[in-house]
Amino acid sequence: MPQRHILIVNARKVTRPVFVIGAPHSGAEAVGRALKISPGFHVTVGQRAVLQAVYAFARKPSMYIGRGEAAAAVIRDAFAQGWQINSSSCLECTPQCRAAAGLRDSEVGPCTEDRGLARFGDASPDLAYCAEAVITAFPDAQIVQVVRDGRDTVAAMIDDPLAMYWFRPGVSNADDEFPNPFYGVEDEADRFTWHGMSIAAKCALRWRGAIRLAARLRLQLNDDQLRTLRYEDMISDPRGAAAMLSEFTGATIAAPVSANRRKLKNETGFWRRTLSLSDVSDIEKVAGEELRRLGYVP
Repeated sequence: MPQRHILIVNARKVTRPVFVIGAPHSGAEAVGRALKISPGFHVTVGQRAVLQAVYAFARKPSMYIGRGEAAAAVIRDAFAQGWQINSSSCLECTPQCRAAAGLRDSEVGPCTEDRGLARFGDASPDLAYCAEAVITAFPDAQIVQVVRDGRDTVAAMIDDPLAMYWFRPGVSNADDEFPNPFYGVEDEADRFTWHGMSIAAKCALRWRGAIRLAARLRLQLNDDQLRTLRYEDMISDPRGAAAMLSEFTGATIAAPVSANRRKLKNETGFWRRTLSLSDVSDIEKVAGEELRRLGYVP
């Protein structure tokens, strides 16, 4: 077991922080938003200090493999900065974090009250790809894994310029870093075929990478530390999802609902109206096994 460390933020000891993970556009942000507006929680979504650490370790796992405690110290320091509450703590927050708190762009001030604060958490983008480092830093952490149909996540990623940014020449490090969970490149076959893959197949690799990382976490953690929430169930039954989250965390959690629920790409089955037959075929070649294992019938 990793060594336990005491982290004090805002004069409070950080215990059992809750981290929400999932592939891009899996619905993790919606769960983070539900936690953020729940009494006693301070949950961040993309704080600058946190994102710097997340992408450093997610894109280059070689930076923390074999350097457990040193990497854990970096992770703890990043969250210690991100979780600070003061008059200027939210000035550099991402639009997603401010929107999750219900703040308008013109509003100034912290997104939560210090009074009554008891728990901390984070739902930053791509946190899934360095979840193992987060667990090393916070051995008592609770992890909520959000799973969504890989075809819907791929369709939403293709429609997202930020998600597409990671595939640009000069940005992708799939050749330099191997294996590379961030891009889902795990073996020589993936590495050999990477450059010739379609964008849909590359997005499917990223989804598959997040799913496989979560499966490895399942082997390490018990039910008190890791729960899986299916996106489709969350959308169809938000109250049921809130009940599960409340039971898991031991706190009263609001019902998770996507802020952009009316947008097409947040609907279930989005892929049927946007992906081509060749895209669907490429996705199933790359991640068909994971789709079937999770109950998403090809």
